[in-house]
Amino acid sequence: MKVRAKFLTSAVDPAKFPAPSAPEIAFAGRSNVGKSSLLNALAGGKLAHVSSTPGRTRTINFFGVNFDLKRPNPELLLVDLPGYGYAKISKSISAEWPTFIEPYLRDRETLALAVCLVDSSIPPQPSDHQLITWLRQHQRPFLVVGTKADKLSRNKLNNSLRELQVAHEVGAVLPVSAETGAGLKELWQMILEATNEADTASGQP
Repeated sequence: MKVRAKFLTSAVDPAKFPAPSAPEIAFAGRSNVGKSSLLNALAGGKLAHVSSTPGRTRTINFFGVNFDLKRPNPELLLVDLPGYGYAKISKSISAEWPTFIEPYLRDRETLALAVCLVDSSIPPQPSDHQLITWLRQHQRPFLVVGTKADKLSRNKLNNSLRELQVAHEVGAVLPVSAETGAGLKELWQMILEATNEADTASGQP
């Protein structure tokens, strides 16, 4: 899918979030899960900074996306949330979540979908389950996506996906690979379905 995406703003305070407008798709996951690589792959170009040091994203970053290049305003926003679970900074990240990340996930009226990224090449992680449980408790729409699907053979990937489904108590985990592009078409389809549902719920044409 060909899109135009551009950086809009960064924020560490709900007061600095952009005014709600287009539907928003938030991406959350442990540090080093491949979030920035996936965002770049979805956008078809360099959008988010990919760092070799986990936990570099410390702000909520908003990116505007257009499918119709003639439209001046974004048709949807991709939102990059700070990673969690990296030992060296986990305490500071944990302290930041209640101040501006939880309010975003809990209260943002234009949030159409939270994409929970889990690493399919490692066993299920408690911190991922904590986020998924939190979203479920707050009745926020979410999708669980297994990154780094290219790192495993087909059999091992299928086993990993089943293990993740059971551990996180979800009906499905979508495997994707930023490296090979596998699963990106399906992910975009689910994103568009979520944004269409959000538009319908809000009465937007």
